[in-house]
Amino acid sequence: MNYYERANNLQNETIENRRYIHTNAEIGLEMPKAKKYVMEKLREYGIDAKECGHGVSATIGNGGKTILLRADMDALPMPEESGLPFACPTKTEAHTCGHDLHTAMLLTAAKMLKENESELKGTVKLMFQPAEETFEGGKDMINAGILENPKVDVALSYHVGPGGPPGGYFYNNEAAMMASCDGFRITIKGKGAHGGCPNLSIDPLNIANHIYSGLQHLIARENDPAEPSVLTVGKISGGSAFNIIPETAVIEGSIRTMSREARSLLVNRMKEVAEGTAKTYGGEVEIEMLAEVPPLICDVELTNEILEYMSEIPFANKYSIPGIKSGGSEDFAEIAERVPSTYMFLAAGFPGEEPGKSHNPSVRFNEDVMPFGAASLAYCATEWLKNIANEGRK
Repeated sequence: MNYYERANNLQNETIENRRYIHTNAEIGLEMPKAKKYVMEKLREYGIDAKECGHGVSATIGNGGKTILLRADMDALPMPEESGLPFACPTKTEAHTCGHDLHTAMLLTAAKMLKENESELKGTVKLMFQPAEETFEGGKDMINAGILENPKVDVALSYHVGPGGPPGGYFYNNEAAMMASCDGFRITIKGKGAHGGCPNLSIDPLNIANHIYSGLQHLIARENDPAEPSVLTVGKISGGSAFNIIPETAVIEGSIRTMSREARSLLVNRMKEVAEGTAKTYGGEVEIEMLAEVPPLICDVELTNEILEYMSEIPFANKYSIPGIKSGGSEDFAEIAERVPSTYMFLAAGFPGEEPGKSHNPSVRFNEDVMPFGAASLAYCATEWLKNIANEGRK
């Protein structure tokens, strides 16, 4: 099958699927509309769709090795100001990260793969995932068995971006592509008192101030300068009046790194600094991890193989940019930690326009990218299965 030609023939259907998901944007793990829609579409295509955790899973193929194709489905909790006729009307959810395109592209890829099922030299597993934005969906589906029965050998995922005209793909086959994210909440417990009698208190605000200072020194003095890492405190709260020393204070922040080693060091030292500082000033802390996502590190061999297949797709104005790194995080990293995986960005901007910004209420994504994305998913999966079968790789 000529997947790119077929994807172009199916573009109207792909657009219809994308716009339904866009208009009916949902956030978090519970996505009843998207889940129902995806399952009905897959069954319409003759594919046996099943719930997997809070997401949807399905398989196409004939035994053998298994490649996982993943798309995230969730939106963001924000208003939409795109001006599009199919904009989400709720004013509280919006597809400002392009996940609606991901879902539509994978649906079209699934339809094409089913049409070509007799030619597949193995199995394609589909993963329609909720809650990527909250870093919950990947773990949820892993815990529900997405990587088993059949066991997944490799995985592939794409993410659209509003910069650059369609035809571009951005990758990293040498180092981490996206940062880890460890969000933390430090609750400092002290002893409240009148502002005029600080000697009777254990001041949690004072402890918070010293913890904040100590955390900044982790990047300045303990992190390897060759390892790009960021520790950001985004929230400090406590107290109710100018003349009252409160009982508690709270610090919230995140640690982002591009290596497993730096991540382990900084997360452990964050906890030690918080606990040690509080003890020094007579207080206590409770530390809650709000997010725990590893850096996204693509498998070099698989990435190079997928790049070779993508170069064979006859999309006009095609271009590629290597070495992409992002301080953002992506919970596809949970898959990549467990099986060889690759992840790439596809350009979905508009020629002649300034690049948009993801997570912005006004962002728009160019639907012209979708035939390329759908064809790439289907063709790369087909070729990987064919070549691994021909080579007899274990």
